[in-house]
Amino acid sequence: MATDLIERARSGDEAAFAQLVEPYRRELQVHCYRMLGSLADAEDAVQETMLSAWRGLRGFEERSSMRTWLYRIATTRALNALRAAKRRPAPAPALDVEPPPPTHVGEVVWLEPYPDMLLDDLPDPEGGPDARVERREAISLAFVTALQLLPPSQRAALILCDVLDFPAQEAAAILETTQQAVSSALKRARTNLARELPEADDPLPAHSPEEAALLERFVRALESSDVEGMVALMTEDAWLRMPPLPFEYQGRELAGRFLAAVAFREGRRFRLVPTRANGQPAFGVYLRDPLTSLSHAFGMFVLTLAGDRISAITRFDNSVVDRFGLPRTLAD
Repeated sequence: MATDLIERARSGDEAAFAQLVEPYRRELQVHCYRMLGSLADAEDAVQETMLSAWRGLRGFEERSSMRTWLYRIATTRALNALRAAKRRPAPAPALDVEPPPPTHVGEVVWLEPYPDMLLDDLPDPEGGPDARVERREAISLAFVTALQLLPPSQRAALILCDVLDFPAQEAAAILETTQQAVSSALKRARTNLARELPEADDPLPAHSPEEAALLERFVRALESSDVEGMVALMTEDAWLRMPPLPFEYQGRELAGRFLAAVAFREGRRFRLVPTRANGQPAFGVYLRDPLTSLSHAFGMFVLTLAGDRISAITRFDNSVVDRFGLPRTLAD
């Protein structure tokens, strides 16, 4: 059947080509997202992958599976994007108020969230609930951020071998290198990832009553401009991040100072709409207009949980809102 589809696609049958490649589109997008840290860049890489596969199908010798061949093309496109000058981020937008001095200046300012609703399209992993938990962790903001700090060759080797479970020999074919080179890159990647990826308590189970109770307290505190209430829900060493702005604040005291001085200045009031991103709780953030009955989209919060506390709040700007199917305005 697959051979028949390939022959029909080679003869110009676009429907046959779609049957061949569409089952892999979503997992290729997630792969490129892990490689690039940006959903917009991942979508571009997948489009280029599909176009390249269509043009190069006559050269597909069927010595590997269609899935492996597509991963080879997608990985090459992602690596090319990482090398391109256009991957360098534009200067970060300026705040209209002077923020407190940050703890750290973040490097991964191009990071974007990945909607959970797109993860639903992925094939169910083998291994049952444990495998599903591992898949969620492998798309978490912390993991994707740590990946961005690895050199591209190490990043690709680790994703292919440790996340996607390709054997080293098959990963070497995808990367057009030797098995020894893949094994060496993988060893260095694991060491570097362990250094970059923070250790934390396991979060509350997703969609559990305990998680829902914590999130309800967070919403209540934020919508009532209760900075102390928000800070009380955070771990002692919690981070506050806001790509594409590079400023990062660690610890309750600094997070509280930033929220009071910047987020809630001049009597600002917010509303939250729940969603999920990267396997984590998230909220569309809306700024109330004091002169009308409307609230306008103001970006998104993605929460990282550790135990029954919040270990990180990552705020993204309005450019990500539409991807989550969130409205631009809310009526009171």
